[in-house]
Formats: sequence, structure tokens, C-alpha cells
Amino acid sequence: MAGARKALVVGIDQYGPGNELTCCVNDAEAISSLLSRNGDGSPNFSVKRALNVGTKGQLKSLIAGCFSGDDEIALFYFAGHGFIDAIGGYIVTPDGSHNDWGVSMEEMLSIINQSKCRNKIVLLDCCHAGFMGNISSINQSMAVIKEGVTILTASKSDESSLESDGHGVFTALLVAALEGGAADATGHITPGGIYAYIDRALGPWDQRPVFKTNVTRFTPLRTVKPQVSYEVLRRIIVYFPQLNSECALDPSYEPTNRSTIEHSVVEPYANEKNTAIFSDLQQLESVGLVVPLGEEHMYFAAMHSKACGLTPTGQHYWRLVKNNII
Repeated sequence: MAGARKALVVGIDQYGPGNELTCCVNDAEAISSLLSRNGDGSPNFSVKRALNVGTKGQLKSLIAGCFSGDDEIALFYFAGHGFIDAIGGYIVTPDGSHNDWGVSMEEMLSIINQSKCRNKIVLLDCCHAGFMGNISSINQSMAVIKEGVTILTASKSDESSLESDGHGVFTALLVAALEGGAADATGHITPGGIYAYIDRALGPWDQRPVFKTNVTRFTPLRTVKPQVSYEVLRRIIVYFPQLNSECALDPSYEPTNRSTIEHSVVEPYANEKNTAIFSDLQQLESVGLVVPLGEEHMYFAAMHSKACGLTPTGQHYWRLVKNNII
């Protein structure tokens, strides 16, 4: 159905003696819960959760069903074993055997590339997941993803993906990102924001996430409460009429600068109009859109009659507001 958002979430722990995993079902349950609702409780993805899928045929059928139709977004998440050999990469199923490990990443990519869904998202938490999107030879590194496809994986094609404290290392960060860690100032969480969040959290000696995409714009995967209300954010062009404007401050903006018998104050005294503006500016400063000029803190910028200006990120949001995008 056009406009719909659906997600297939798979977690497999039961691979047989000696190959069991312990966190993949936990991972799938956590991701299912987050994707099904936005931060305000409103419906988000229609999630099909499949735990301990037993066979290659079952998993391939589920993937084909996920990317059928013409939905707005079709998302596939997998946590389990991954494998790579001279033929290519695989997401492994419990019935896998030598030379038939499970669903090949090449098969999966073919299904996804042919999908009529407008946005196709793949999130893989398995060893060698970074092979997803490559051509069939492991000696090649060219991605062959069609328009509308985004792939985010836990590790490079030659790396393992680790588990720790009840979750995969990658999925623990993915959960934190979806909970709001990767949200922009308006509360939108996009694949690009998620990758940036995970990339920063994993150091150069850790497993490295891989991000491949062929899209012209990101569609949010989840929304949470905005860090700053739209009402305040839209006033950014009032306080800064031009992109490089400075907003002049003085002691009348600082709400604690009030005349009392007990305390001496700096003139001019705080007034209601200016303190309301200062409250907005402090909110914008708290999320990195505004910075005091010539002082370390906004309080001192006001008390010493300095100014504040837009950060590069603040200039980005200024343009969005000015162009009626938000």
C-alpha cells in the first residue's frame, strides 16, 4: 500500500550446538519495539518480527514479502551469523551447510533492487555484513545498489561483529540512536544520522560500520520529541535576520539581573520581553545552533553586553526556516 511503512525484523540465536548466539533475539525484540512507535507513541512501522527462523527458504520468503508492493519504506533488520567465502556473502540460517550457508547477499540485493518500494533500508548486525551491496567477487569492492536503497552494516566485509552485555555492539548503538541519540534538532532520526552516531561511538580499533546509499534525500525512520520546539526554532530568522547576523545582548536579557534590596544589579535591569528572547536563545545554544561571542557562556555575554551568533549548524537550520522547509 502506497505510503505505508513496514519492517521485517529477524533475530536468530538457535544455530545448533557450538554455533549458538545469545543476543540476536534480544536485539530483534528491542529494534521491533522502537520501530513500531515514534517517541510520542504514535504508530510508525508495521513490524513483522521473526525470531529463530529455521530455514533459508523461510527467510528468503520473508525478505521477498518485505520488499513487495509499493510502500513508502520497506526496512529489513537482521541479527545473526554472517559468512563470506570465495563466492560471496551470506546471512546464515540454522539449516545452512557448507556451500549453502543461507540467503546470499547477492540474492537479497537483487530482491531489494527490483522492489518498487520508494525507500529500501537494510540494517545488518552480523559478521562480514559490509559485503552487502558488493558485486559477487570478494576481490571487488564496487557497490551495485539502485536508487532508493540504503544499507547500514555492523562491520566491514572482512570483520566480525561482536556481542556484549546482552546485545550486539552495533545494535546497542542502533538502539541508542533510535531512542533519540541520532535525532536532529527537530526530532527526526534518519539513516545518515544513525550512521554518524554509530561511527562516532566506535573507535578506529573497533569493528567499523559500513554505510552505502543511493538516495537523493533521507526519510526519517523514527521521530522523537524535538530538542527545541518548532515555534522557537522558527524564530531563529527573527533573532538573526541575516545568515551572518549577530544578536546583541545586554544585562536586560539576563533574568536574574533584577533590582532587589538584597542584591546589587547591573543596569539595564532585566525586562520580560528580553528575558523571553534570551530563553529562546539559550535553548538554541543548548543544541549547538547558537554560540556566545567573546564569552564562554551566554550569561556573561548578556551581563557584559556582548552578542551571540549562529554556528554552522545553526546556519543550516536558519536556511531551512528561511526557505519554509521547517
